[in-house]
Amino acid sequence: MEPDLSIVIVSWNVRDLLKACLESIQSGPVMIIPAGEDSTPGQGLGVEVIVVDSGSSDGSPQMVRERFSWVKLIEPGYNVGFSKGNNIGLEASRGRYVFFLNPDTKVLGGALPRMIAYMDTHPEVGALGPQLLNADGSVQSSRRRFPTLWTAFFEATWLEPTAPPGVIQHFRMLDCSDEKILDVDWVTGAALLVRRRVIEQVGGMDEGFFMYSEELDWQRRIKAAGWHIVYYPEAKIIHYGGKSSEQATARRDIHFNTSKVRYYRKYHGPLVASALRAFLLADYTCQLMLEGAKWLLGHKPELRRERVRTYWQVIRSGLREQ
Repeated sequence: MEPDLSIVIVSWNVRDLLKACLESIQSGPVMIIPAGEDSTPGQGLGVEVIVVDSGSSDGSPQMVRERFSWVKLIEPGYNVGFSKGNNIGLEASRGRYVFFLNPDTKVLGGALPRMIAYMDTHPEVGALGPQLLNADGSVQSSRRRFPTLWTAFFEATWLEPTAPPGVIQHFRMLDCSDEKILDVDWVTGAALLVRRRVIEQVGGMDEGFFMYSEELDWQRRIKAAGWHIVYYPEAKIIHYGGKSSEQATARRDIHFNTSKVRYYRKYHGPLVASALRAFLLADYTCQLMLEGAKWLLGHKPELRRERVRTYWQVIRSGLREQ
């Protein structure tokens, strides 16, 4: 019998966090199904775990093989990116639900069976996101409305502090309770549960997004197909956040902004995308000049040097898809 749930984890150079994530799954109220085996009816929530190692150099694959023999480990041999990595894991999965989970997470208590129970009793829901918590236990913003043109030029840019009242708050749904089950436009991709029927209908993630915005694009397609997406705070997961991308800040910024431009071209047209790219490059140029001036004045020179290097790499990329 096929598993109830397939958990797909794409990992890159976060061995210790991946280990803690897998331990949290193993210690939960689930029945772990070793790779290639079938589940036994009536024995609890059957879960298979698939780790796609995206070219790690920190010993992650060896750790998984030695400590978690029940995990199906896939090694493409290079950094395939988040979207492609998840699609690779998806192709190897068998569960009637697929849970896309970041390696820098820790599953708490009965989060997994609670999510599955909710989905089983709400057949109109195509995807679900649990409540994400910071390491200190505070709630991490994870539910969203679809971005508008206002959002494009204010969110995550130097203009964000000057955004008109409500722009960022509306996008991040800060006007809604953290503890209320909500029908939302989309949830962030650190922990995303998707029904198999939905995947069969809309397909996998768009691999044109190397990383960032892929879950936004995917859930927009899911909503367009008529499914509901739910923020479900009765299941909780700790998300430490950005531990892979912190290792390469220039590449992180390039991927984040390139994906942003790709999303707006896909849904708002080439003129908007071109204007957004020009704006973002101007934003980084201004930041480079400011950091360069501070560097020349001797203010925190190591920090300023690193920022100048990062911003220059972003500008040189042109924020064009590779």
